[in-house]
Amino acid sequence: MSNSIAVVKIGGNVIDDTQKLTAFLQDFAKLKGPKILVHGGGKKSSQFSKEMGLTPTMHQGRRITDAATLDVVTMVYAGLINKNMVAQLQSLGCNALGMSGADGNAIQSVKRNHPEIDFGFVGDVTKVDAGFIQTQLSHGITPVFCAITHNQEGQLLNTNADTIASEVAASLSDSFEVVLHYCFEKKGVLQSVDDDDSVIPFIDSASYKVMLNSGIIADGMLPKLKNCFDALNKGVHSVNIGLPRMIQNTSHIRTQITL
Repeated sequence: MSNSIAVVKIGGNVIDDTQKLTAFLQDFAKLKGPKILVHGGGKKSSQFSKEMGLTPTMHQGRRITDAATLDVVTMVYAGLINKNMVAQLQSLGCNALGMSGADGNAIQSVKRNHPEIDFGFVGDVTKVDAGFIQTQLSHGITPVFCAITHNQEGQLLNTNADTIASEVAASLSDSFEVVLHYCFEKKGVLQSVDDDDSVIPFIDSASYKVMLNSGIIADGMLPKLKNCFDALNKGVHSVNIGLPRMIQNTSHIRTQITL
């Protein structure tokens, strides 16, 4: 088995665009060596929630999940999106296995306990079974994780997909040189949200703090960048944010996150 591994998180509008998703999965399937895919699906779950008369609620880029919303996100993430991706990867010659954190006891979490906000059935990751994941990889299987974990007490929990990608990548850092890619519909982290070409090519710990204080980093980018630095601090080799095509073209414009 190769000593390097790619952990790729796909999210944003790419999942909702059939053409873009197909192109991404084709590139992902072509990646050499072991690889892991983590996906979100927040926009699609919000759409289904609204159709069912539920109002999606967010706090600093994270979804507040009551019991009814948990049912929706489980159906959408672990069912509709996950299995469609797995089927497409199989058609591309990538032997993928779709999983939640409960499958194989791969990812355990605890219900979030926030001093001010009741996030409902939202999980914070406590443990990733790297041995279980490596067993799948050793058999030529590509794990495809949705954004659902469990607490080992029978409760499923909605968990931020960026966090899952970060924690899975970190869990493998003792055995692999891990490259973590966060792919979405933008070219990278933007200096101005209104200018798609204002990509910030490099962000380190110092510039991150400056951008936090100035408000350049906000909303859904807040948890994403937090997870980037968490991964690097736990031994992940490198982290990139940008368009899906960057996973096949290392010279493609993107934002590189460093300590």
